Amino acid sequence: QVQLVESGGGWVQAGGSLRLSCAASGHTFSTYIMGWFRQGPGTERNFVAAFPRNGGPYYGDSAKGRFTIARDNAKDTIYLQMNSLKPEDTALYFCAATDDGLIPVRSSYKYWGQGIQVTVSS
Repeated sequence: QVQLVESGGGWVQAGGSLRLSCAASGHTFSTYIMGWFRQGPGTERNFVAAFPRNGGPYYGDSAKGRFTIARDNAKDTIYLQMNSLKPEDTALYFCAATDDGLIPVRSSYKYWGQGIQVTVSS
């Protein structure tokens, strides 16, 4: 049973930073694509960033230049460092994992965390 547990969310003022973590268990972490999605109020769940099995990270437009994704295969954990946060970054952030599929496509991901709230005030 694959389990993904997010942590590190919370409240921050605009311009501030937060780091999200996602601890994984129940699968061979290094062989999975690991990603982050977010869902704001009244919006769809959209791609933020992902780290493939091999190669460098992949970012959605909302994350480029401000967010950094990293993975630590020794700790079975991925991270999302979010800088220069804006009120429009307010959302429920989800960690996701899959062993196959297109990186930015939500339906590619087989496993999801419960989500963690990030709130950015102006």
